[in-house]
Amino acid sequence: MADRKMWAVIRREYLERVRTRWFLIGTLFGPLLIGTLMILPSVMARRDRDKPGDSRIVIVDATGSALGERVAERLMGGIDGTASTNRARVQPVTSGAIAAAESLLTQRVMADSLAGYLVLDSATLASGDARYAGRNTTAIFAMQRLERSLQSELLVQRMGERGIDAEVGRQLAATKVDISTEQLSDKGRGGSGKLNLVFGMAVALLLYMMVFVYGLNVLRGVLEEKQTRVAEVVIASIAPARLLIGKVIGVGSVGLTQMVIWFATSALLWQARAPLFARFGIDAAPMAFPEITALQVGALLVFFVAGFLFYAGLFAAAGATVGSEQEAQQAQMPIVLLLVSSITLAQNILMQPEGSLARIMSMLPHSAPIIMPLRMTVAPVPISELVTSLLSVSVGAVVSIWLASRIYRVGLLMYGKRPSFKEVLTWVRRR
Repeated sequence: MADRKMWAVIRREYLERVRTRWFLIGTLFGPLLIGTLMILPSVMARRDRDKPGDSRIVIVDATGSALGERVAERLMGGIDGTASTNRARVQPVTSGAIAAAESLLTQRVMADSLAGYLVLDSATLASGDARYAGRNTTAIFAMQRLERSLQSELLVQRMGERGIDAEVGRQLAATKVDISTEQLSDKGRGGSGKLNLVFGMAVALLLYMMVFVYGLNVLRGVLEEKQTRVAEVVIASIAPARLLIGKVIGVGSVGLTQMVIWFATSALLWQARAPLFARFGIDAAPMAFPEITALQVGALLVFFVAGFLFYAGLFAAAGATVGSEQEAQQAQMPIVLLLVSSITLAQNILMQPEGSLARIMSMLPHSAPIIMPLRMTVAPVPISELVTSLLSVSVGAVVSIWLASRIYRVGLLMYGKRPSFKEVLTWVRRR
């Protein structure tokens, strides 16, 4: 009978959210966003390739050599390499006229008639130091291209000073190395390593977003029950612990349903990528989907479920101790910070998926649901570490739900003053 009542709670929580308009919009918007992110960057890059004037700069050359002219030639196409008709303009000056030239060019940049200017002087020839000022200094790739162009031409000039033919020096300086990475696993070749990084980050962000959004749904659901006094009626027919478990499972099932739909739709979009990309003139041949095993898919689902249970328990406990939306925002902050701490380390984990930081974070119950799936998708993980991580987050989920149920059974009927931390501990100890 009790199980039937808990099932009724699960069914209510699930259907109440799945039938909403926003669930349908979010479910449809996810694959649409993924498809847009797959195509839009390439389409925009093609459109910007012949866009004139947007990245024009002035090179203030006080070196007394042709260094500025050679850098301008190398920058044909603009500082970001997209405008085929664009070329940086060179302004030769003496060392004493640099300040005046910079002042005038700064006014042009402020008036938005110029993207920026590069200053080359005696320090550039001696030690390679140069200065750039402009509106686009935060464009990392553009600044890297500018730096590489200056470095190459300065190298050519120094080789010429040592008797090496300038054209030979330019050919040597233009030598490029492009290392393509390929993931290898126990089954052999597994696709592009770079694509594995992108896919791993996407998985981590998806898990983070689902746990965060639906964990907050649990908190708001508990708070709504307290404010509307529905809980007083419901717990007359079902134990508070079962009510909490039913609520958590019901809300979590909504998130799991949405995630499965997103994965399935994304897989279909990926299968249809060739004709889709061809419509926009993009070659999809170099792209290869990372190899995902059944074990990895199963582990991802388990990590989502266990991670959601862990955080949902904490959110539910927080919701049971507050009586207003304002108090809820304060109470949820430590839990949100605990979750955010995992995703903020994702870049470090991607750089060293087998490092000490990655191993430690994938063993802690609060970060394992995000970090271990990220590690699994970018590098092989020993089965012992995978099992330990699953045990850690599973035990954490059990403890979290147990603590939440102890707090929930008392806090659900508490109104008025927000309880202190000492009072909450008393609720946990109470039999």
